[in-house]
Amino acid sequence: MKSAKQKVLCGADVVARDGFDFQGKCGLITNHTGVLRDLSSTVDMLKEKCSLTFLFGPEHGIRGDFQAGKNVTSYTDKKTGLPVYSLFGDDISESEKALTSLDTVIFDIQDVGARFYTYAYTMTDAMKLCAEYGIKFVVFDRPNPLGGIKAEGTLLDRRFSSFVGRFPTPTRCGLTIGEFSLMMNETEKIGCDLTVIPMEGWKRDMYYDDTDLVFIQPSPNIPTVDTAFAYIGTCIFEGTNLSEGRGTTKPFEMIGAPWLDSRAVIESIGQQDGVILRECSFTPTFSDYMNSFCHGIQLHVTDRDIFSPFAVGIRLLDAIRKTHSELESEPFIKDLLGTDEILKPDFNPDIFIAREQRKVDEWQTLSKNRYIY
Repeated sequence: MKSAKQKVLCGADVVARDGFDFQGKCGLITNHTGVLRDLSSTVDMLKEKCSLTFLFGPEHGIRGDFQAGKNVTSYTDKKTGLPVYSLFGDDISESEKALTSLDTVIFDIQDVGARFYTYAYTMTDAMKLCAEYGIKFVVFDRPNPLGGIKAEGTLLDRRFSSFVGRFPTPTRCGLTIGEFSLMMNETEKIGCDLTVIPMEGWKRDMYYDDTDLVFIQPSPNIPTVDTAFAYIGTCIFEGTNLSEGRGTTKPFEMIGAPWLDSRAVIESIGQQDGVILRECSFTPTFSDYMNSFCHGIQLHVTDRDIFSPFAVGIRLLDAIRKTHSELESEPFIKDLLGTDEILKPDFNPDIFIAREQRKVDEWQTLSKNRYIY
């Protein structure tokens, strides 16, 4: 981490300062993270800059107050009087109809740089609609909280494409949301009329808290930057009968279950680079094992530069599988991992991690052609 905070202007701040030639009726895909440096809303800024007609929200809603996977309904925003349509849920046909009536669609949401985080696919699905209807698409870029140097994890197998992993990209991609939009627009042949408004002052070696920006939790269970790091490795436990810490004050930084022998697991894999694995206990107030006492393992990140969260997550999962007959994996784990390799009886975590990293390295070499910074 750098010793001094670096001044960064997000894409929205650049537009607030310099303006932009927005075309016709505009819609904004955003949530509570869509703010300027002074934490005023991008919505309020755009009302002065363009003909803002509709607002659209992703998973967790436009205010970020819905838990993961919950259907989000459409409503009228009390402050602006604008209709708010949900782009997440079982039936978004009404929302898509509203979106395709526009001339320009704007996207301003803070991403976390993880493949299984759904905001990026809300964006690319909207880009596809805009390409089909000849609508201009504008992305206000924001930092990748995990920086733009390292990519890791698996390269998704298209057989396991879903809303928690749409494209063959790494678990941790090392791109900003603007760079991701540029790459997917080209490699997935979306072909929409795309403009990315770059940040000013951000560099690839910056983590979010190296900037002078306030970190607003992008969703209910990503409260800190350290959580976002751990999330790369521990989100995979959503595909098992372990708790990933939802319902505690340290979601994704703790995993556990009533039957887990924390000490045995930690001793099995040993301490890992850049993180301390500590025995802990917790009782979730909601989600898996609600109101049940859990034995757990907490990840304390000590050096982000050398910490490989995905590798640690895989080694933990493999160790738990080998030491606990109680562990159950659900089909969802294949979607989260983008592969079914983990389910094979002869699975070797170190061979798997090394093989997938070679694929990720090749992908990252190609992704550098889309770097803005």
